Amino acid sequence: MPGRIRLEDRECPLSKTVQHVGEWWTLLILHDAFDGYTRFDQFQESLGISSSMLTARLKTLVAEGLLERRPYQTQPVRHEYVLTELGRSLRPVVVALAAWGNSRLAPEQRSMILIDAASGEEVEPVVVDARSGRRLDDSEAYIFTAGPAASDAMRNRYADTKPAAGPAGTAGSS
Repeated sequence: MPGRIRLEDRECPLSKTVQHVGEWWTLLILHDAFDGYTRFDQFQESLGISSSMLTARLKTLVAEGLLERRPYQTQPVRHEYVLTELGRSLRPVVVALAAWGNSRLAPEQRSMILIDAASGEEVEPVVVDARSGRRLDDSEAYIFTAGPAASDAMRNRYADTKPAAGPAGTAGSS
């Protein structure tokens, strides 16, 4: 498989993220963890996943630092899987994916929605720029370009991508 991956994909943050969470079961396990599931049998019952697949996925999530495995019982020893800070930081990604899926459905077809816990009102998640508050779904207003650590391959990929001059002549401001 590595031979089929382009050099710039090996350093791309999207490619690296997909390596960690792009597998079908991984996102579903994380979703269950966000809903409070911590035990092997809870994940297995919720997902209908085989023991061997669940064991493999949980081991990977622990090895990658997204879940922490810790004992909750000593006789016999049983472990639970708890989200780490790194794992919890993926929640907005899972929320955005679910919101994207729901946006393609009529409201009466949605089997799961996100609500405000205090008011019970349905919310519409969007991804915004932290500084400006502007939505990031406009691919003409927001573009990728090579970052400071980019290899030559990545710089070549984005060679024609230059930020437009913004107000007062500052590049990239808008």
